[in-house]
Amino acid sequence: MKIFTKLDYLLKETFLGLKRGGWMNWAAISTVTVLLFLFGMSLQTSWQLEKLLNQFGSQLEVSVYLDAQAGVDTVAPLVSKMPEVVNVEKITKDEAWKKLVKELGISDIEGATQQLGSNPLVDELKVKARSSEAVPNLATQLAKIKGVETVQYVDEAVVRITQLHRGLNWMSLAIAITLTLTAVAVTNITIRLIVLARRREIEVMQLVGATSAWIYLPFIFQGIAFGVLGGGIAWSLISLTQQFINQLLLKQADFIQFLATGLKLTTTQTLILPIILLGFGATVGLMGSLFAVRRFAKG
Repeated sequence: MKIFTKLDYLLKETFLGLKRGGWMNWAAISTVTVLLFLFGMSLQTSWQLEKLLNQFGSQLEVSVYLDAQAGVDTVAPLVSKMPEVVNVEKITKDEAWKKLVKELGISDIEGATQQLGSNPLVDELKVKARSSEAVPNLATQLAKIKGVETVQYVDEAVVRITQLHRGLNWMSLAIAITLTLTAVAVTNITIRLIVLARRREIEVMQLVGATSAWIYLPFIFQGIAFGVLGGGIAWSLISLTQQFINQLLLKQADFIQFLATGLKLTTTQTLILPIILLGFGATVGLMGSLFAVRRFAKG
């Protein structure tokens, strides 16, 4: 019962401090909200870009052109056994020639073939990679197979998307560090002002024998409350922003809808994001309030 009585007192004092803080509280909460919103958006975008990268990478096809003497039925089984390969599509030179002639608008396939003397194309394999990161290594391994003449893939697209993903991660880290320091500083200043505003009450508590922990714990709880409230608001804003973007993309063309599918978070990511934001916010509030009350406790 004594523990519950103490806890009830601390919670009441924390709520009373939040109530008395007024606009000072909102200064800290809004700063934490901005920090967590930008951090959450950066983290979410990083997850989405990684998913989009894998989704885009899995649809990138490595074109494998065979020697004239090699056949698709000979090389295809060797390619299918490679761990990075998801699917192999066989395209014979006759099928490729018919498709090319049709795309050129030529109706007389036999006449076009006779004019060239023979079918100028070679057999081809369309190889789908398991992920975008595996494409360069897969292309190198495919080029070593006997009977393979040329290997082509969209190297530039893979490199650019990977660079964008890495750049975003570094930018997210820089934003998080900068805004975390700012949020801790603002929380620190806010708690210090609240402590100064109640210094007479604190002096009375010290005179009647109250310990420093008993006096300053409510202020620490206030700092944690700033972080949790900021995290909750930031999560709500991120959710609304994500819903707006998804609805906007779904109304666009098929390729944009493909992007919208890639931008959807997994169930695990959807559940863990608010936990990260609330935990990060509580940590920032705790650090700011500890720095603030430490000075007064020593004094």
